[in-house]
Amino acid sequence: MNLNTVRYGGVACFLAALPVAVGVPTSQGAAQAAEAQQVSNGSFDDGTAGWWATGNLEMQLVAGQLCVDVPGGTTNPWDAIVGQSDITLVEGEGYAFSFGGSASSPAVALGLVQLPVDPYTQFVALAPTLGPEQTTVSANFVASQSLETAQVVFQLGGQAESWTFCLDDVSLLGGVEPPAYEPDTGSRVRVNQVGYLPYGPKRATLVTDASLAVPWELFDGNGQSVASGQSEPKGLDASAGLTVHRIDFTSYNSVGEGYTLVADGETSLPFGIVANAYGQLRHDALSFYYPQRSGVVIDGSIAGEAYGRPAGHVDVSPNLGDGAVGCQPADFSQGVYGEPWTCAYTLDVRGGWYDAGDHGKYVVNGGISVVQLMMVYERTKSAVTARPESLADSTLRIPEQGNGVPDILDEVRWELEFLLAMQVPAGQPLAGMAHHKVHDNQWTGLPLLPHLDPNVRELHRPSTAATLNLAAAAAQGARLFASFDADFAGRLLTAARIAWDAAHTYPLLLAPAADGSSGGGPYDDTDISDEIYWAAAELYLTTGDDVFAAALASSPHHTGQVFLPVGFSWQYVAPLGRMQLATVPNGLDGREQARASVLAGADALLADQATQAFGHPYAPSDGEYAWGSNSQILNNLVVLGTAYDISGATRYRDAVIEGMDYLLGRNALNQSYVTGYGERASENQHSRWYSKQLNPELPNPPRGTVAGGPNSLVSTWDPIAQQLLVGCAPQFCYVDDIGSWATNELTINWNAPLAWVAAFLDDQGDGKPYAPAACEVAYRVNGDWTGSDEGFNAQVWVTNTSDTTVEGWTVSWAFTGAQQVQSGWSASYSQAGSNVQASNLAWNRSLLPGETLTFGFIGDMGELANTDPELFRLNGQPCTLTAAE
Repeated sequence: MNLNTVRYGGVACFLAALPVAVGVPTSQGAAQAAEAQQVSNGSFDDGTAGWWATGNLEMQLVAGQLCVDVPGGTTNPWDAIVGQSDITLVEGEGYAFSFGGSASSPAVALGLVQLPVDPYTQFVALAPTLGPEQTTVSANFVASQSLETAQVVFQLGGQAESWTFCLDDVSLLGGVEPPAYEPDTGSRVRVNQVGYLPYGPKRATLVTDASLAVPWELFDGNGQSVASGQSEPKGLDASAGLTVHRIDFTSYNSVGEGYTLVADGETSLPFGIVANAYGQLRHDALSFYYPQRSGVVIDGSIAGEAYGRPAGHVDVSPNLGDGAVGCQPADFSQGVYGEPWTCAYTLDVRGGWYDAGDHGKYVVNGGISVVQLMMVYERTKSAVTARPESLADSTLRIPEQGNGVPDILDEVRWELEFLLAMQVPAGQPLAGMAHHKVHDNQWTGLPLLPHLDPNVRELHRPSTAATLNLAAAAAQGARLFASFDADFAGRLLTAARIAWDAAHTYPLLLAPAADGSSGGGPYDDTDISDEIYWAAAELYLTTGDDVFAAALASSPHHTGQVFLPVGFSWQYVAPLGRMQLATVPNGLDGREQARASVLAGADALLADQATQAFGHPYAPSDGEYAWGSNSQILNNLVVLGTAYDISGATRYRDAVIEGMDYLLGRNALNQSYVTGYGERASENQHSRWYSKQLNPELPNPPRGTVAGGPNSLVSTWDPIAQQLLVGCAPQFCYVDDIGSWATNELTINWNAPLAWVAAFLDDQGDGKPYAPAACEVAYRVNGDWTGSDEGFNAQVWVTNTSDTTVEGWTVSWAFTGAQQVQSGWSASYSQAGSNVQASNLAWNRSLLPGETLTFGFIGDMGELANTDPELFRLNGQPCTLTAAE
């Protein structure tokens, strides 16, 4: 499996603006012809000769300029166009595009050099906001193909009010040697721009040619020197192409804001040393999903006024909608085992999350995303540092607050319902399989809000990979929702079992790589053995059934090395199955080996991290940074955090803390890749509705949105990257431009591990190592019975191992599935969802040093596995779990 081919979804055929008058592209050795003007009558000395306009515009000559009155109320930029056709471009030649424009009232004019037919590839785009005074803008580019029929066009539609546009001095000069693109990297002292935990590792990276150590100094917010030392030379960092030193100020732990590091004549950006530095990021990274919802009005009073919008794809004009979506026309290339495929039914697939910056919805990307969010919640049942209250009801920006269900589960339900809707109905060919994706029948342009998308929506052929994603996600959801909504949990488990059986009926129905030429990415995958392993793991954890234990035992991934240096992704999910088996309580033979394998995988990542001067655990063997490299790094941080949850070894926790530095600015570009976090943060991620770079009336992506990050795989680049990034060192293969989908897209599956890591880091508080509480707990099921009155009898022993008396006690834990306490003795019981509290009665209020108390209960185990809980807390503090005698 080529794990460098990480993601192909969300590829747009419309490009966006290069930075106006700056950020011109690189020409790597292209042979340049003599400079030659490609636009005729660009100064309008011959009136409007050579120019055309759409039927809703009338071209006029005013004071030597071409002017048009643009009607208001159009939907898309391309609804009103002035242009010139038959422009010649030569592949590899450099061009300079410029024009002057003005507007009667502030408005955006999108100036493009483009292909004149579908997919309307844009070779360069400029999107200035114009006013009454003429503004001149320019950018250089290298033609990626030869044409004699290119167009220069000015897209003027999409404004609410009518306005007048005037144009002059249009130039497209060929034979130009473009100056090299040199990103502004700011200070050579690279730091985590958000902040460091007081008692966690605190390191920075200095870019310098100095061969010997240099002095550094730490200044507080008042400009006072508070610490100093010598840097550690690290030599040439191949991933950055830079000579660097490391600065370590871990020993300084005073809380404050506005710190700066000074070294080698450079001053870093300001940062904080802050306890609970990641609480807001946890909230924002999880709240990212509400505005991504399809099929529902996004309430601006909840999401933020800039993010409110009408419901997308709900069969309201101009949407054709997701309420009754049919299948692609019969196509041999998308066929079933060599036969053409289509279907005679329609499905209501409203809902779910828009996958990325486009309007598509993909089951394989939705599967890993929703599972990783559920892992954020499920971690609260087994990780001693987890704080369940941080994920309780009314903790996110969503409309379901106050319903008694943790907000994170309310959010994941939105996607789970969509995944269920993508399952082929009973009685149809391929029944039980899941359609691979649903999206437009052709690519749409930028910007385009979901409710304005006019294209036909199509279901794409079911695939085995999508079906196993449904099985895994639905199985996990079944056990998490069992104590909140038994009917929904039952639907999920039924769908998961059906999907498992269907996937084994059609085990090699692979998504075609060719199914990505129009409207959406293919998300193709030639090896689904990892999906089988993952789905078997989730079904076993939920049901305990022997059939799934046997499937695990027979999988090559069960004992193999599944943790790779490049991380995991939607295309490679075996690590998800392994980590779930290691952390979710279960009775599988060999579970300890699964836990040990997570630690071994984490140790390998620690070794990789030690080689990286920028502190991130990512060292691909070929040196290349993959599409979505930031998500790969985040997923490696998930592995390290899971190793900490299993072992309590602080080296894993510290690796997560330091690894996050890279995402938040300690990197070659001095760039925070998370919107709203850091002084130099990404804000122009590729999106059709978070498109402020193209339309000032639209917002940037919401706070807590992570960009895909550096992508050095030239074969996957978009034209913006092709123009700017040729010859880049891997860490430099990134540009914060809305047109660079290969380096700067947002996606649901990239934000999911960001949410996991942010939650993990927030749980670490100020970074002090965790100290176990002075208590021990043992739990035992004394018996269970099935039938119409199924249930079980359980007993708990609690020992006070401290030297002080506990006056008044509450023991709390969370069941893994559907278990409910029915009645009990020697304690007062309460249960909310899966969370149980057993509190003292009047006669056993005191627990003396060394004393053991016991209580018990009768429970209903439902139809899911009756797995023993493994995390107990005494008065909120986790206890050591011991074996019952």
